[in-house]
Amino acid sequence: QVQLVESGGGLVQAGGSLRLSCAASGRTDGSYAMDWFRQAPGKEREFVAAIKWSDGTAYYPTYYAELMKGRFTISRDNAKNTVYLQMNTLKPEDTAVYYCAATRVWGMRPLSDDVYDYWGQGTQVTVSS
Repeated sequence: QVQLVESGGGLVQAGGSLRLSCAASGRTDGSYAMDWFRQAPGKEREFVAAIKWSDGTAYYPTYYAELMKGRFTISRDNAKNTVYLQMNTLKPEDTAVYYCAATRVWGMRPLSDDVYDYWGQGTQVTVSS
């Protein structure tokens, strides 16, 4: 079993930045791809970004939703079992609950929900105009 706990959310003005963290505990073996999702009020959950597990090098392939490219950066620190989402130039429309999820599947995103083995509880991000 793996537990995922997000943190780092909060209230920020438009144009500001936040860094979200997703800490994994339990039976983590570094072979999970980690994805970030978000869900705004009244909207469906949407894919944000993903990062692959290590292939033995320092390079971790990543994948971004088109709307997040250039503003959001996903990274991971396997030594800390933590995945990060750096969000810059935030906009009011980025307001949502942000979730991380773990899967052993790598490929073009978005994937169907059933491939994700674990989900976090979410962290709220609110961007004021």
